[in-house]
Formats: sequence, structure tokens, C-alpha cells
Amino acid sequence: MGELPETNPEVTRGPRASRPKKQRSAIAQIGAITAVAVAVYVGFRVMPTGTNLSHMDFRVEGENTLQMCDPGNPQFLPVVNVRSPVSLALSPSAAVPRAGEEWTTTLRLTTYQGKAIGPADLWRVHTEFLHLMIIDPDLLDYHHIHPQPTDTPGEWQFSFTPRYGGEYRIFADFTPAATGLGLYASAQVLVEGAAPSAEEVTAAQVPSWRSQIAGVDFELKPIAEKGATKAAQAEATSEVRARREVTMRLALSRADGGEVPLLPIMDAFAHVVAFDIGRTGFAHLHPQETDLNTPPDPQNPALTFRVLIPSPGRYVAWAQVNHAGTERFAPFWFEVK
Repeated sequence: MGELPETNPEVTRGPRASRPKKQRSAIAQIGAITAVAVAVYVGFRVMPTGTNLSHMDFRVEGENTLQMCDPGNPQFLPVVNVRSPVSLALSPSAAVPRAGEEWTTTLRLTTYQGKAIGPADLWRVHTEFLHLMIIDPDLLDYHHIHPQPTDTPGEWQFSFTPRYGGEYRIFADFTPAATGLGLYASAQVLVEGAAPSAEEVTAAQVPSWRSQIAGVDFELKPIAEKGATKAAQAEATSEVRARREVTMRLALSRADGGEVPLLPIMDAFAHVVAFDIGRTGFAHLHPQETDLNTPPDPQNPALTFRVLIPSPGRYVAWAQVNHAGTERFAPFWFEVK
């Protein structure tokens, strides 16, 4: 028999075998890494969190619904005008809330299907499971409250002292453990007592980037991005525009040149909550300076916040700080063009 013709081993082994050994090794490594990543993801998804609720319990089908939000992407949320997958209801109380008097009550937090939401179902965010932002009709009286769970599943107790009479609005800010994303709900409570005078309302709602509380000057104003042109700087520092992300700078000082030491409050050196004039929603902002081991300069403390406001109109932003062990709240009224 004659000799068989010579063949090219790289050709006869097919395209898979024709790949260089290093390339085949790299492909195998990528496959292994992908398999491990998928396994870790699945593991985290099925890992028990202490909650009996799933991410599907925090979904509402249909249009005009409130979606869960990324806490790293702060923006104004129209809570009142959309359907939330969570219900916030104040429990019937024998005590009627009155202006100038502390009022204690309970609220019930449930999913859209009526399942109770307790501390095991929520992440502790900024040291608390549940944040309440309470505001009066004229946006002159703001409270940041943290309800505590009771022995009844889904029931939380809290107290606050309203300054005026009128229908106060309560916004809840929380993060379900099943999703890791922020959610919101709202309720109303009618407070007996006198409302602020028209003169008081008009004087308080004058647009201003400055506020003075207990001898401390507060300034909250938009600032330009680094490297911006002079024209862009002038525009950024003079106005806030709808649907455009803006950076705001909160600065504190004293007229006598004294120090203004800031202490952490809820895992941050300041919090800012903004409301629109109609109280349709709010934006809960935290400073970009997140290292609690590096406090702001006590002589001239300054912090920056980012926010996106979708609609034009009049807004108020309430800054909350811990000044030398005392909580201070400073309001800033501004127009969104």
C-alpha cells in the first residue's frame, strides 16, 4: 500500500483545536469567572434576609406607579400623584393633634397586598429603618422623625409637636430588604389650631439662598462644575433649571468668626429635604462628602449635594445639621426655571 498523504494537524482537528493554546486557556478562564459570578449572584438572591417578603411584594402593575429608586441617584419624587406599592395609614387615635402640643400616634405600613412591613423587612439606612418627613401646608414647619416598631407587626409609633394648625403631610422614606432600593409613601393628618398669618407666610417664602438660625449663617446655593466656562458658571450659580442635575453647596459660618463644628447626624454631616409648593413629593439628599472620619472644617464647614428636579415652580429646601450637639433646621426658598 502507498503512503498516506501528509495532513495539516491544525486543519484536521477543526476550528476549536486550531486556536492557540493561550487563547483556549483565556476563554476557559473567562467561562470559569462567569460561572462563579452567576453562582454568587444566585446565592445572594436566595440568601435569607430575615424578611418574609420578596421583591414582587413591592411591585404595582399599571401606569402612573411609583418605582423604586437608586439612593445614589437623588431626585425629586412625585409621591402623592402616583400609586405606591406600599400603604401608609395612621391608626385611629383618641388624642386629636393640636398646634403647640406633642402628639403621639402609630402608623401602619403594609404592602399593596396588605402584608405587614416590620423592621425585619427593611434595611437600616442612615441609622434608621424608617424616616418620616412631616411638613405643614405652608412649608414653614418641618420635622424629620424616626418611628419605632411596636409589638404589632407593621405598626410603628412616633411623636411630633406641630407648630401650626392645618393639614400636615407625612412622607415616608424606607428601603425594603428584598430589593435594596428606596421606596416612599405618604399620608395626611389634620392638626387643630391657628394657621400662620398671611404676613408670616409671605415673609417666610421670599426666595433666598441664605438663612440664619441661632446666630449661625446658613447658605445653600447652586455651584458650577469644575472646568465650566464663565458663562456656564454664571448660569449655574444664579438659577436652578428643571430636568437638569444641579450641585448645591451648603456652607455655615458665624458673623463673629467663631467655629461652627458639625457632628454626624444619621451617618452624615448634614441632610437636605426639598419640597415643592404643592407638597406633591420631596427629595431626600445626602452630602457627597461621606467620610465621617473627616469632618468639615469647623471654621467654614461646607458640603455638596446633587439633585434633579423634573418640574419648574417654587420649592423649599430644609437643611438639617448637628451643630455642636444641637439639631438645627434651616429653610431655603428658591425658584426652578
